[in-house]
Formats: sequence, C-alpha cells, structure tokens
Amino acid sequence: MGTSQIIDKNKKIKKRKVPKELIYEMRYGKPIYYRDYDKVLEGEKTLEEVMGSSKLQVFIISVILDFLFKTLNSKNYIIATNEAGFQWAPRTWRNLDIAIFDRKKLLEEGINNKYAKTPPEIVIEIDTKADLRKYGDFMNYQREKTQDLLDAGVKKVIWYTTFDKKVMVAEKDKPWIITDWNYEVEIVDNLKLNLGEILIKEVENK
Repeated sequence: MGTSQIIDKNKKIKKRKVPKELIYEMRYGKPIYYRDYDKVLEGEKTLEEVMGSSKLQVFIISVILDFLFKTLNSKNYIIATNEAGFQWAPRTWRNLDIAIFDRKKLLEEGINNKYAKTPPEIVIEIDTKADLRKYGDFMNYQREKTQDLLDAGVKKVIWYTTFDKKVMVAEKDKPWIITDWNYEVEIVDNLKLNLGEILIKEVENK
C-alpha cells in the first residue's frame, strides 16, 4: 500500500463515526478508544477481540483478586473489578481493572447501574486496552491516567506491566516508585502483596 493510500485510509477512519462501544475511556469530552479500534471499523477484527484480555492479564488479575478477597476486611472495603467505571467529572470516566472502595462511602453514594463517583481508595491496573497512538507510548498514557486518578481523590494507584515485569506505585504528594514485580507493595492497612512471589507459587502448584 502506497503512502497516499495509507493517508486516504486514515482520513476515512477519522471521518467515520466511531461507535460508542469502541470508546474505552473518556477524558473531558475526548474519547480514548480501544486498541486496534480502527481494525474493527475496517472489519479486520471483532469488537470482542479488542475488548478482551490476554491469558496473562486474566491470570494476574485472578491471582490479585484471590489474594484480596482472602485477606481484605470486607466489612471495611468493597472490591470492584471487570473494568469498573469511575466518573469524577462531566463526560469524564476511566475503566479500572481492580478498585478498592471504602464500603461506607460507596454505599452512601448508592448502588445503581451508573459509574461510581466515589473515588476508590486504591486502584490496581494491569497493562491497558487503550489505543496509545496519540500518546506516543504506554508511559505517557500511564502517567496521565495515574495523575487523573490521584487528582480525583484516589489515594494510591498500583500499576503492573507485563511487557517489562514492573510495578509502579503512585501516591499524591509522594515520589512515584517503579520497581520489579517482586517488590512488596502495601495495598492498604499494612496489607502487602508481592506479585512475583505469588506468581511463582501459583506456577509451582500447577
């Protein structure tokens, strides 16, 4: 395909209305699309393919959730997952892999079919499904989303990345830490998680 054909193709995609199902997140009225959303528009991929998680992402989320449900005090916290929506401003929302809410605060907001407006205490992310082309790379997207969440009232953002086996821990007004998976991260209330160690144990038990 020549350069002019690629440009024409990109122009057509930009002009075409993107279905709301392909919007991954919304930031102050500007949509952030799912990765490879344009391939769905071109018929090269299905919606399910771009929205789905890899086996590794699913495994990690499952391991972390298992740890949290076994150790976190359910009288104090509610654990939300499955791309839990958090909306803190008009036309602005983010999808969260794992969100730990103060139980009392979330119940006071009310349980309904809308996105939560109460900031989670802790957010745990594993990679992303967002289209990153306008960001240049993953790190720019990661920094923006993390800062948005902290500014919106989230106390701590923990981000695990599978491509380099790193974890980032970010808290407002504190230095952000980026280190390896085997770093012991305090989730909340002195509850600590060492993902690298847990994954090794899980594999050895298979």
